[in-house]
Amino acid sequence: MGEASVKTLETRTDVSSPLVADSEARPGAADAQGGSLLSRLRSPRRPRIWFEVLLIAVSYWTYSLIRNAVPEQKAPALANADWLWKVERTLGIAVEEKVNHAVNSVTWLIVGMNYYYATLHFIVTIGVLVWIYRFHPGRYAATRLILFATTGVALLGYYFYPLAPPRLMNGQNFIDTVLVHHTWGSMASGNLKHMSNQYAAMPSMHIGWSLWCGLTIFAVASAPWARILGLLYPVATLIVIVSTANHFWLDAVGGMLCLAFGYAVSRAWYGSLPHRLPREPEHAGRHPVAAALLNRFQR
Repeated sequence: MGEASVKTLETRTDVSSPLVADSEARPGAADAQGGSLLSRLRSPRRPRIWFEVLLIAVSYWTYSLIRNAVPEQKAPALANADWLWKVERTLGIAVEEKVNHAVNSVTWLIVGMNYYYATLHFIVTIGVLVWIYRFHPGRYAATRLILFATTGVALLGYYFYPLAPPRLMNGQNFIDTVLVHHTWGSMASGNLKHMSNQYAAMPSMHIGWSLWCGLTIFAVASAPWARILGLLYPVATLIVIVSTANHFWLDAVGGMLCLAFGYAVSRAWYGSLPHRLPREPEHAGRHPVAAALLNRFQR
């Protein structure tokens, strides 16, 4: 009897212990069984199309509203432009005027750049968002957060450091290529200039957004040609913003710093860079915020 009891206990121990070890080995087991709200919020989920469209529309409307509501401080903006131009000359990189005149001499090229400046900034950015949403849903939220954080911190630059673009500087010979060639390549020129803050050149979100697009494509795409195009896109954008006299080189540096901040925020929130997250989300349930709101209304 005693010997049988010992064998029975040993058998039970051998059977039960792997189950305990297995539950402890699964890092998401506690969260799946009702972990903290914070951990569930930070867990990538499959995005909902209606929510994303609404979120992006409201966010861009808010961004435009705040950016254009910043007082157009003409005097300090022009003074900052003169100071920045002096810094670039000290560094030996003040070649924007030469680039502006050289490209402007080729009509078809500068007209194409004007339309590039006006359209691709939005088209490519939305296209990359849709692509990540459709084919990499597990990485979408982290990738979107980078873009949102980058754009949000840029507003601080517009508020605290008004800056005139090169084409509006006094005493310089920059060419406003939109006005000269009668294109609509910039909302800050021509008949649309009153719809946009003309002194919000620092940082350049044309660079912030295009570099976000390029790095996202390079990190996630599998086709070599797509990865190469991804890297070429921000380079082409840099040439365009300088050739059209809409930005200084250092405005682009400001855009890069904002993007670095966006990556840091996303990395801190999700614990990893977007391309290292699973392609498919691990959790397909209702978002905790949506669930909380639904439960509240059902009471």
